[in-house]
Amino acid sequence: MSKRLFVTPYRCTDCKNCEVACSFVHTRNPMKPALTRVRAYTLMGEIKSVVLCLQCEDAACQTVCPTGALTRNPDTGAIDRTDACILCKACTMACPFGNIHFDPAYEEIVKCDVCGGDPACAKYCPTRALVWAEEPSPDLDPEEEIEVMPLPWAMTMPAK
Repeated sequence: MSKRLFVTPYRCTDCKNCEVACSFVHTRNPMKPALTRVRAYTLMGEIKSVVLCLQCEDAACQTVCPTGALTRNPDTGAIDRTDACILCKACTMACPFGNIHFDPAYEEIVKCDVCGGDPACAKYCPTRALVWAEEPSPDLDPEEEIEVMPLPWAMTMPAK
């Protein structure tokens, strides 16, 4: 069994650490978390959750891609975008969950690639609402200590 990202909505506090961590790893401007591949939401004022690519088994984005630019990574199980992408945006329209986006600033399709098998969003989630595992994690024991990674403020800014 391979690892995947699991979301446990009731653990989410909408702290947006996942968005910040993702922006440091993936965006060319890490100070704009709105351009990340993971999104934290509060719905109806109280329901908090994280939305990200589900790396679907039978992925609609991959099926509609006319060039085969979306391929499953054998090491991570993620659907990765290759240079064969022609920016037709069919994948963005096909995703039933809206988890693949077009970034107009850099004219590229962006989606979660699970950070090559070490997803920053899960690593920096203080409540473990996001976990990278082979199966969903059991309920947290209230007495259990949670090791929280510091946010990556000291990470080197990506080259422009």
